Amino acid sequence: MPKSIPTSESGSNSTFKSTADLSLCSPQPISITPDWKLQLSQAVSSIDELLACVNLSTKQLSISQQASNEFALKVPKPFIARMQPGDPKDPLLLQVLPVVAETLAADGYNHDPLEESHHNPIAGIVHKYANRLLLVISPACAINCRYCFRRHFPYDENRQSRAQWQSALDYIRADNNINEVIYSGGDPLAANDNFLAWLTQQIADIAHVKRLRIHTRLPVVIPARVDQALLNWATATRLKVIVVLHINHANEIDAEVVTAIEKLLDAGIQVLNQSVLLQGVNDSATTLAELSEALFDCGVMPYYLHLCDPVAGAQHFDLDEAVARQIYTQLQALLPGFLLPKLVREIPGSRSKTIIT
Repeated sequence: MPKSIPTSESGSNSTFKSTADLSLCSPQPISITPDWKLQLSQAVSSIDELLACVNLSTKQLSISQQASNEFALKVPKPFIARMQPGDPKDPLLLQVLPVVAETLAADGYNHDPLEESHHNPIAGIVHKYANRLLLVISPACAINCRYCFRRHFPYDENRQSRAQWQSALDYIRADNNINEVIYSGGDPLAANDNFLAWLTQQIADIAHVKRLRIHTRLPVVIPARVDQALLNWATATRLKVIVVLHINHANEIDAEVVTAIEKLLDAGIQVLNQSVLLQGVNDSATTLAELSEALFDCGVMPYYLHLCDPVAGAQHFDLDEAVARQIYTQLQALLPGFLLPKLVREIPGSRSKTIIT
């Protein structure tokens, strides 16, 4: 398991200074507009503002402004509203808070842990598996999760205009083996609905593509994103659409998230969930079982439980594989098989996810 991490940045090279003794503050009221685009633009990007919202001080956490400078803090207010004020170990807070451990070098952790640069044949495409490929739809995320395996991805090199997307579409047309296209990013649902409607129709016009999979965290962190415009383009073609959410802890699911999921299901869209096993966040069988039960209660099937990818800056979240196996064995005893996500690791060069048994 990773070594213990420092509890503050005093004595480090960080320049972070708190502008107030936030331990004396009451949690700031969180005003949430119904407009998802406005919510996205108003995501919290200041460490001081985040801590004020959850009634914590810099003395209680291993805060690092350097880490935030290298990988920006970004948290939508609906997600913050689910955090427990005054709890420095809140599992939602720990997923987004920049900490000292991110700035420490660790052997085996690098900027491209899945070697996606080896499978980026043209701008906007990652093609690792024979019958499916991934489109990098948007460089933007609604939330910057500190363990993200793409925190160093060269998004600037994969930005495209609508005209440039024709090259990606031509690539798909030329390979009859491709029967599934995956929207990813960033977060694909951060893109404009008009563009997504156009691109989805273009893909539906390619006869050998059967399915569209959308990997997104937006319906979780900003549930208002699931609006009629999204449902319209997602259900307008012959493609079978699957939305894969990313929820790591049952506390991420509130009434608004449940409503968003219900809208997707009512529209005939299948909804799955994938999680990452994270030290300090969900590294217990009981916590993971509660998540699976909460997911199923709102119509979502647990899909994958990923071991953390060895991306530089996220080593403090990682668990030894032996520990992960032990947790998973305990989880098997708590859940029926249909609620048990597959425990997997992604190994560079492999033609599929590797199931850990």
